[in-house]
Amino acid sequence: MSPLLLYDGTCGFCAASVQLVLRHDRRGTLRFAPLQGVTGQRILARHPDLASVDSVVWVDDPDGPAERVATRSTAALRVARYLGGSWHLMRLGWVVPRPLRDAMYDLIARHRHRIPFQADACALPAPEVRGRFLDG
Repeated sequence: MSPLLLYDGTCGFCAASVQLVLRHDRRGTLRFAPLQGVTGQRILARHPDLASVDSVVWVDDPDGPAERVATRSTAALRVARYLGGSWHLMRLGWVVPRPLRDAMYDLIARHRHRIPFQADACALPAPEVRGRFLDG
């Protein structure tokens, strides 16, 4: 099954980030759902260790027997791996120790509601990608 990216549906920076991923997604198989939606809440309920997560979750094999989740900097690096192309350069982040990567991620996540974004970032997805958004 296609991977799923859960994001903060109340965050303009997160919505702009989803739009960025859509623009660079050559495969067109990644799906999206807000953490606050039915799909996001169902996945969070299956993974109690994610109770405090409020920004991004990468889900491999969602609803499948091998469902796995990644959060914080690991989720961001999974997005880069999925996108491929020049985004592979971000994969160099794997050499940075996870505590340091997550600290940098947390700094951005803590201030994400104050980061300016394009006014149309929260607009409805274009018709050709709407089917990739769950709970929407």
